[in-house]
Amino acid sequence: MADAPIFIDPAKCRGCKKCITACPFDALFMEGKLAVVKPDECRACNACIKACPFKAITSTAKAETKKADLGDFKGIWVFAEQHHGKVQEVAYELLATGRRLAKDRGCELAAVVLGHNVKDSASHLIAAGADKVYVVDQPELAEYEANVYTDALNQLIAKYKPEVILAGATAVGRAFFAKVAVRARTGLTADCTALSIDKESHLLHQTRPAFGGNIMATIMTPNHRPQMATVRPKVFKMTPPDAKRKGETLLEALKLVAGDSRIVKAERNASAVNIAEAEIIVAGGRGLKKAENLEQLKRLADLLGGVVGVSRACVDAGWISASHQVGQTGKTVCPKIYLAFGISGAIQHLEGMRGADTIIAINNDPHAAIFNVADLGIVGDLFEILPMLIEAVEAKNNGAK
Repeated sequence: MADAPIFIDPAKCRGCKKCITACPFDALFMEGKLAVVKPDECRACNACIKACPFKAITSTAKAETKKADLGDFKGIWVFAEQHHGKVQEVAYELLATGRRLAKDRGCELAAVVLGHNVKDSASHLIAAGADKVYVVDQPELAEYEANVYTDALNQLIAKYKPEVILAGATAVGRAFFAKVAVRARTGLTADCTALSIDKESHLLHQTRPAFGGNIMATIMTPNHRPQMATVRPKVFKMTPPDAKRKGETLLEALKLVAGDSRIVKAERNASAVNIAEAEIIVAGGRGLKKAENLEQLKRLADLLGGVVGVSRACVDAGWISASHQVGQTGKTVCPKIYLAFGISGAIQHLEGMRGADTIIAINNDPHAAIFNVADLGIVGDLFEILPMLIEAVEAKNNGAK
């Protein structure tokens, strides 16, 4: 089709459907024995072109006649996610890291706030390290809606041209930040665990686990701007705010697209827990053997004033909800104490809990990888040690009364 980003040659198409399987946007369908593209759904990702074994699909996009001058892009931005006017902690964590990156790059650090009745948040962001805060305070942004947020941030990018933008890998950040990157025609590295500025190239080095967490990949974006990355909460530590810091606040008035959806009613999941904020986590893994044994973990967690965490194996087995999962595919946590019972220490799990102040591991395998990161390791049977710990804590609590 002439108005689509791709062209499917009917003389070459064999109806194998491999292009349909490869398309991440559901932009292709079969019409008889031929593949057909939906122009409005196609995002020109070219996945279908690579998947077609008969070379029946070609791109109709015209080459850009003028390459953007990367020198026009300056500064580091942090998307300061807020809920009902309260800036989320991950924004302050990113500002602490952004301060370091801005120093290495020799540029300004700015925060971006989208919402309604959020002007007061600017002073807190400046105290946390921002030199400048861009505030879009409009009724259309009162509730999060992906398309509206995407439109707002892309308008700011087009106007001010930041070199780097960071955001938290939260439900909101993950939902719309990729859309922002597509609109800006740039790359995005998700779930980074380390960020640095290369002294020679001045590129942002974005490090994240790859291949199931078995290796760490460092990714760069040399040809497009802005360089974009998301970081999970608790990966970086906040720095104490400085109320004496001075900065500039810019209020932006934007003409925004209408949202495609609206919130009718919001209900909090009563069974969900926020393990990312817990100071004590009592965690269990495959070594617990069955769901019933989680009750002992819950008992110890209650006695210590903590919460229960688990490895992915427990969630996959259906023993407990995913809100308790710690690791690369769960939550990144940074408690004061992390008690690990029957957790072997797969790299995916370690990436989510190695930031704990004190890690205590109990495992009957002396060669378990968890002992490599533990501050205290106990080789023994958790079914003997766990009841003893519960009894000892109960005795201490009763003695304190």
